[in-house]
Amino acid sequence: MCKHLPDTYMREIAFVTYSDSPKLTADDTRVASLLSQRNIQVEAVCWDTPHTDWEQFEGIVLRSCWNYHLYVSEFKSWIEQMAKQNRRLFNSSQVIAWNMDKTYLEVLSLAGIPIPPTHWLKKGEVVNLQSLLAEKNWQKVVVKPTVSASAYQTWLTSIETALQDQPRLDVMLNAGGVMIQAFIEEVQTKGEWSLIFFNNRFSHAVLKRTRTNDFRVQQEYGGTAAACTPPDFIRKQAQHIIDTIGQPLLYARVDGIEVNGAFLLMELELVEPALFLGETTENVMAFAEAIASVV
Repeated sequence: MCKHLPDTYMREIAFVTYSDSPKLTADDTRVASLLSQRNIQVEAVCWDTPHTDWEQFEGIVLRSCWNYHLYVSEFKSWIEQMAKQNRRLFNSSQVIAWNMDKTYLEVLSLAGIPIPPTHWLKKGEVVNLQSLLAEKNWQKVVVKPTVSASAYQTWLTSIETALQDQPRLDVMLNAGGVMIQAFIEEVQTKGEWSLIFFNNRFSHAVLKRTRTNDFRVQQEYGGTAAACTPPDFIRKQAQHIIDTIGQPLLYARVDGIEVNGAFLLMELELVEPALFLGETTENVMAFAEAIASVV
């Protein structure tokens, strides 16, 4: 692309952020620095700032728009606007719209991808939480909205506490869809893998662990992440998940847990995942090269 242009031509792309945290993350700042050496200028642009001239950018890469789950209709409208304007969005508007709602996990499950046992509830549905757990023979479960990020409104309940937690579930169902997922204790004993892919190819991985007596691996809840090489069967299963999507993916993060020699998919992050580039120049370079190859 642009081979007829002089070497000094500077392409401009947007890394999409949000108004409460408009600047690039530390990882993305390092990626932007490498891209500038390739005559690609990166600008941090908030998706929720009005009157932005998106047409000036040759590519728009969603990076840290971490409030989209709080403004779902507005974010969907923005994605639709980008599609109507034929903006080059990464990942694509179709992929983003599909991946925003965690019901994509049900779709992947039906396609043969193992996920934890999950019960799906639609907005406005009425359910007795205690009876549901008894029916499923689930002693402990994780409850979360189907549109969520960074463990937002994600909580743990059990057959013993379900009755007192019922009002909390009712409030959530008034607002949107909810998923109730059997608790996988291996998240606390073995940790959760995150495998990162650029342009549909495996790049690197980290193993995330929870804080003592917690079930969330996110850093804001005391979780940690360390670079780690996954077993071959986990890498192959993650690649199979990426291949199942059947779409070009500038970036993807496959989160999952090893249970009895199998890899259970917890999340497939295609909208705005942290990519755990860390201090390794190789990872930063891999992402920069992936971007340079498509814009």
